Amino acid sequence: MEAGFNNTTYNTDYYDDTGLQDDGHMNFIYYVVTCIIISISLPLVLVTIYALLSLVRQGQVAPIYVINLLISDIIQLCCMIVFVSDHRTLMTDDVYSCGLLSSVGFMVCISLERYLVIVHPLWYRFKRTIKISVAVCAVVWAFPVCFLIVFPLVTDTVTIILSIILIIPFPLFIFFLVRTLRALSSSVSVRSDEKRRIVGTLVVVLLIYTLLFLPTIIRFLLQATGFYSSMFFYTSSIIVRLSPLADMLLYIFIRKQIMGNCLASVCCCIKESNDPTTSAVTVDDI
Repeated sequence: MEAGFNNTTYNTDYYDDTGLQDDGHMNFIYYVVTCIIISISLPLVLVTIYALLSLVRQGQVAPIYVINLLISDIIQLCCMIVFVSDHRTLMTDDVYSCGLLSSVGFMVCISLERYLVIVHPLWYRFKRTIKISVAVCAVVWAFPVCFLIVFPLVTDTVTIILSIILIIPFPLFIFFLVRTLRALSSSVSVRSDEKRRIVGTLVVVLLIYTLLFLPTIIRFLLQATGFYSSMFFYTSSIIVRLSPLADMLLYIFIRKQIMGNCLASVCCCIKESNDPTTSAVTVDDI
């Protein structure tokens, strides 16, 4: 890969020659948070992938995109391990960038799949095959690699192009959610629990992208204009590294049983808190 893009990724994503390495306090927090994320996320992601594989064996298509999303999270976590072990190289930076871009691509696939289930059910029913899903996953994996190889050869403004590419999914997520909500409002064939799962998936994807990825995109755009803030750099970098943990929330909306148990628990808690009889008994016991 071209050195120009490697230097850009290296400086904008993790280090900067204007003084980031001298900020020892923030760097220590950055290091500790990264270690915590790795220790919690890595075992949970592996267990979640194993659980989702059983759904794929049953012929379900949706878990394929979630599994690939979690695989991209594993790539990011492995790169984080290299980062905190002080064996960082330009190649690990590029691999981490590939994992990050791939995770965005699979988030789009998940939202699109949920959107097609409701808005275009007939088309989705005939096109919903594991082979097509695997082909889509192959394209998503290939795009970051091609981007890292081709764009540095034709332009020097890689950061701006990367920011534009990363901002495109944001309006798509909003569009998928709004159109799905409109379709569900007039749909009588979809069960209420299925509606909650679909809307929940779209909302979680939108929230993950808004809260975790959008700050990094804004940082890229600001740095392209020459603006730099050490605090904003570290904050946005820590936030985006929380994505492997946040992505596992999608597993709740893929598994019907887990989703039902969560909703039942919430409803029971609300019912108990609003039940005056229960409150009176509790007070008397005290």
